[in-house]
Amino acid sequence: MQVKVDQSKCQGHNRCYAIAPELFDVDDLGNAFEIGDGVVSPQLVEKARLAVANCPEYAISIVED
Repeated sequence: MQVKVDQSKCQGHNRCYAIAPELFDVDDLGNAFEIGDGVVSPQLVEKARLAVANCPEYAISIVED
């Protein structure tokens, strides 16, 4: 499983970062991006799903393996 942030949709609310700082970071403008290649470890699956559900712009998606 991987998380992906669509940079064209992100408005910088940073809910994903607040929920899962292990998976997301923010740039100098406050827009989120996935850390590394976005791979989600089994212990962070729930946090990844919460981040997707809490994004007001639907900018985060999950890619299942």
